[in-house]
Amino acid sequence: MVLVVAEGMEWGTRHLQLLLPFPTGMGCWAREVLVPEGPLYRVTGTAVSISCNVTGYEGPAQQNFEWFLYRPEAPDTALGIVSTKDTQFSYAIFKSRVVAGEVQVQRLQGDAVVLKIARLQAQDAGIYECHTPSTDTRYLGSYSGKVELRVLPDALQVSAAPPGPRGRQAPTSPPRLMVHEGQELALGCLARTSTQKHTHLAVSFGRSVPEAPVGRATLQEVVGIRSDLAVEAGAPYAERLAAGELRLGKEGTDRYRMVVGGAQAGDAGTYHCTAAEWIQDPDGSWAQIAEKRAVLAHVDVQTLSSQLAVTVGPGERRIGPGEPLELLCNVSGALPPAGRHAAYSVGWEMAPAGAPGPGRLVAQLDTEGVGSLGPGYEGRHIAMEKVASRTYRLRLEAARPGDAGTYRCLAKAYVRGSGTRLREAASARSRPLPVHVREEGVVLEAVAWLAGGTVYRGETASLLCNISVRGGPPGLRLAASWWVERPEDGELSSVPAQLVGGVGQDGVAELGVRPGGGPVSVELVGPRSHRLRLHSLGPEDEGVYHCAPSAWVQHADYSWYQAGSARSGPVTVYPYMHALDTLFVPLLVGTGVALVTGATVLGTITCCFMKRLRKR
Repeated sequence: MVLVVAEGMEWGTRHLQLLLPFPTGMGCWAREVLVPEGPLYRVTGTAVSISCNVTGYEGPAQQNFEWFLYRPEAPDTALGIVSTKDTQFSYAIFKSRVVAGEVQVQRLQGDAVVLKIARLQAQDAGIYECHTPSTDTRYLGSYSGKVELRVLPDALQVSAAPPGPRGRQAPTSPPRLMVHEGQELALGCLARTSTQKHTHLAVSFGRSVPEAPVGRATLQEVVGIRSDLAVEAGAPYAERLAAGELRLGKEGTDRYRMVVGGAQAGDAGTYHCTAAEWIQDPDGSWAQIAEKRAVLAHVDVQTLSSQLAVTVGPGERRIGPGEPLELLCNVSGALPPAGRHAAYSVGWEMAPAGAPGPGRLVAQLDTEGVGSLGPGYEGRHIAMEKVASRTYRLRLEAARPGDAGTYRCLAKAYVRGSGTRLREAASARSRPLPVHVREEGVVLEAVAWLAGGTVYRGETASLLCNISVRGGPPGLRLAASWWVERPEDGELSSVPAQLVGGVGQDGVAELGVRPGGGPVSVELVGPRSHRLRLHSLGPEDEGVYHCAPSAWVQHADYSWYQAGSARSGPVTVYPYMHALDTLFVPLLVGTGVALVTGATVLGTITCCFMKRLRKR
């Protein structure tokens, strides 16, 4: 057996080891107590945990542990701190702290514990010894381990960065900030330390809901710079950090600035800055030695939906056809100006009188100020323009009876995210604004017939349509179109009528599709008389035809609108066959039968003659 005495490097501490040589191939059973490699540096007022475990022991699986402290001023005096076996083990200087739970030993498993000190004091510095009473049959190995703990003064400082020039003092109480939805929220934090050892700072910004107590359970991290200088965001903000809407940077040596772009309603709350000081222990791991938090500001987000309001004027309108229609829309509320953070679009909708819902779009100005017309309004003289900072005007140069209905102004507010991406944040509709447009009072009647009454195949069928008009403004013009419905199995099909041809209000002919595929001509044969001619009539042209006149009015803006329409009665067109054509039918049938009969007799005679000739 070899006895080795090792002199401690500091304060004359000693420990004994008994080493027994064994022959090669035989096992060695020696107790060993393991504690972290020192020295460990921690800060006053913070918590520290020192682990201790034992291996290579004999006896029960649950080992006991005793902790001692050797202070620098008395390096040979062991002060009992706490024990897993004896509740009366603690010295008087630790007794009250142990009873209060500020100092305790926590068992991790049967052969491993951790010493925890909740709030370090300067006199807690020294060498900590973890001792394990022997349960072995022989005294082999080490029965205690020691680690030095050095307690540093708290040198970490955290405060809100003033919004003004550097050096200006921040207000003593946290300010209350009001930001509009979609605007940027910028907050600053000052974090510094004068610790003499090499440490790293991790700074994070967090948010708690208004009036909630501040703590780790209620504080939601927004974004932070880790001790390795990596920038990370809390889970709810990770997507905004990746999109560039959330930014965190370091300005100078001790100033940190967070910018939240496109503020949302959920961003309201109390913002805090938390700074944590980290040091690298001798085993290479990083340990947090200090943490402080400062309140930056109470932030309120004014949502666009709570502010956006839309009014219209000048009130219920009654106008005549062809007169201009002007409607005004005013967007109000405590809204941010359109530009970098917010954008707006305004449009007008119209629903016919008595129809449910907001109706269809008439015209709108998009977020870029570009105007567009809704479906069905293309080609009309309609203007949508911004006449004041928040006032928009819709103008129809010539109103029509079909423009009568209920009008509403629709405003939408958008906030701008990263880049040029827009997100709709709010929308509001105005009250309904009734618009009445007088009818023209045009009454049309149409009478159609087939000239001659009877028509034969190969001839030209002429269909005439006379139109009568009552009422209407001067300059009324007429148009007429011809339609056909084809019979199937003796009945009219359910297929919609097919356009054959017509003449528009401007006198231009329009040709459709003739059932028989032959030539068609449409013409105006009188001021109010139209004619359709089907040349070289065939059996495919059979059908029921009708004439559909319409009255049109042209306004000063050269636009046309239909002021009335009508439909004539049905006109049946049946192409008859000529009498001479009917005589050719039996002649052709008789000739065919004679040819077949002659061929049959000739074939029979020839067959018989060939048989007799073969016998001979």
